[in-house]
Amino acid sequence: MRGKRWRLILNGKSTGNAELREAVHALRERGATLEVRVTWEEGDAERYVAEAIAHGVDTIIAAGGDGTLSEVAETLAHRDEDADALPSLGLVPLGTANDFATAAEIPDDPEQALALIEHEPPRPVDLLRIDADGERWWCANVASGGFGTEVTVDTDEGLKKMLGGLAYLVTGISRLGRIEPIQARVRAPGFDWEGGFIALGVGNGRQAGGGQVLCPDAHIDDGLLDLTLIPELSGEVASTFTALVTGGKRGALEQVAERVQAPWVEIEAAQPLTLNLDGEPVRARRFRIDCVPCRVRLHLPLDSPLLSRR
Repeated sequence: MRGKRWRLILNGKSTGNAELREAVHALRERGATLEVRVTWEEGDAERYVAEAIAHGVDTIIAAGGDGTLSEVAETLAHRDEDADALPSLGLVPLGTANDFATAAEIPDDPEQALALIEHEPPRPVDLLRIDADGERWWCANVASGGFGTEVTVDTDEGLKKMLGGLAYLVTGISRLGRIEPIQARVRAPGFDWEGGFIALGVGNGRQAGGGQVLCPDAHIDDGLLDLTLIPELSGEVASTFTALVTGGKRGALEQVAERVQAPWVEIEAAQPLTLNLDGEPVRARRFRIDCVPCRVRLHLPLDSPLLSRR
């Protein structure tokens, strides 16, 4: 541990976290050179990462939620250096949802999360690269669209248990007529779909929206993105869904979902649609999403479910 240089980039919303302060102090006592930088406004993470690289830092730690992880990963991803020449990346989950950390089984206790970074070597992992309207973004976890997270739906406990998180949320919104299906064409190698959808997830990780498992089979080191598309519940799709619900089948909505694994996906909508990139909304009519293999090196549990090669 002695001789290692770490830089912790902390989301400004979490500056009062006493457990993190104690964990940082304990890590320094074990010999780590750990400096903390706090993000307050746009561009801070970019500046801090550049500073850390210039100072020869070995590991950069994102302390915050999914958005903080994605922001720090993005600043590493669009540099010219290969992943091996860049500092490794660690995560201390301090956000509200912590969807990526939950799926990856990264401890939410700051001391345990820092210990994981200390003891587990970093692994090459993929990132999603999103191009839309001449601009580029990066996403570490999930790009999702089709339903608004601002909508709250009252659903009885029995339906929640039967359908699971994504199912009862999307179904409730659809039944209440709170959203209109989005008309789009979605293409990937060996996959060409056109119609109206009510939910869509393009996953490097598995869940978003505070526990909604959009891409249950995704891995972050397989060179592929996972696409899940829920078509509008009408006609044959609605009949299938109704029959599954009536029969008491769990995961009913998942039975009508379109799913594919591919290195890229293109989305073209009749009207501008919004994709949520780990908390960053991007609005456009056309999206091209590529999985970029082994773009950063991330500290993860040895047996993390997100790893295909454990």
